[in-house]
Amino acid sequence: MKISVLGAGAWGTALALQISRQHQVSLWTRNQAHIMDMQITRANIQYLGDFAFGDQLVVEGDLAKALDGAELIISVVPTNGFRNTLKEIKKLGSNAPVIWASKGLEAATAKLPHEVAQDELGDSRHWGVLSGPSFAAELVRGLPTAVTLAANDAEFATHAGALLHGGNFRVYTSTDVAGVSVGGALKNVLAIAAGISDGMQCGNNARAALITRGMAEMTRFGVALGGAKETFMGLTGAGDLILTCTGQYSRNREVGLRLANGQTLQEILQTLGHVAEGVHTAREVIKRATQLGVEMPITREVDQVLSHGRSPRQAVDNLLSREQKSELL
Repeated sequence: MKISVLGAGAWGTALALQISRQHQVSLWTRNQAHIMDMQITRANIQYLGDFAFGDQLVVEGDLAKALDGAELIISVVPTNGFRNTLKEIKKLGSNAPVIWASKGLEAATAKLPHEVAQDELGDSRHWGVLSGPSFAAELVRGLPTAVTLAANDAEFATHAGALLHGGNFRVYTSTDVAGVSVGGALKNVLAIAAGISDGMQCGNNARAALITRGMAEMTRFGVALGGAKETFMGLTGAGDLILTCTGQYSRNREVGLRLANGQTLQEILQTLGHVAEGVHTAREVIKRATQLGVEMPITREVDQVLSHGRSPRQAVDNLLSREQKSELL
C-alpha cells in the first residue's frame, strides 16, 4: 500500500522511515534544495542525520505525484500550515483519509488541528491525529515508541493503527480526538516552563510540581473543549508531557532553558534549527482559555515571557506567590 507523508522535518522523516519498512512511502516537502539533498544522500541530514532511506521511500517535491495512488495521507507540516495543506489535498482531488501529527493551535483562530480538519474536510472522509511521547531521534534508532491514534471513527482508528503498528512502534487507538489534540498542544507550552525552571536551577522538586500542576491545567482546558478526563492520564497526556518536559531532545524545553540563561526569543528561534510549536501555541491557548473561562496560571506566565516581555524570574515569582488553594481546584 502507498502512504504519503507530508512534511520532511525530523518527525515526518522518522515516520516515513518507520512506515517504509512495511509500505511504499512518498515523503513530500516544498523546499527544493532540501529535496535535492535528500535525493542525493538518501537521508535527511539536515534534520535527522545519516539514517539511510530504504528502497520503499521516495522523496517527492510535487504534491500531486506524492498523493497519486496514496491510500493514506499523514500530514506532519507545522500547525499553521495545516489548513492550507488540507485545501491543497482537496484541490488535487485526493479522497484518501488524513492523519496529522502536528501539535499546536492555529494562529489567529486559536483552533486545534481537529477543528481545522472539521472546517476543511467535514465528515466527508476519515481523519485523525497521531500523538504521544515520541522523539524522532529515538524512533529511527529502533527504540521502543508508543503513540495513540485518535480518529473520528473507531473502525478507521483500528484499521489505520494496524497499518502503522509493528516492531518497535506501538500504536494504540482512541476516538477522543479533542483530548489527544489538546495534550499534544499543551505539553509543548508546559515544556517551555519546565525548561525555564531547570535553567534557573529551581530543582527536581520544582520540576515535578510544575509537571503535575501543568497536567491539571491541560486537563481543565481539554475537558472544557470536549476531551475525556481519562485521556490526559494516558500516552498523549501524561506520557507526552513528562517526556517533553524532561527529555534531552525536547525543542520546547530547550527554548525555556535558553530563556532562563538570558537569550532573547529571537536569538533562540534563529539558532534552534527546528520548529518549537509551544512558542506560537501559548498565546493562542490563553486566548481560547480566556473565552472558556479556564484558569491556566503556568501557561499564562509562559505567554507573558514569550510575548509580553516578562522576565523568567518574575514569572517564577508570580507562580510562587499565588494564594493557597485546594489541590483539586
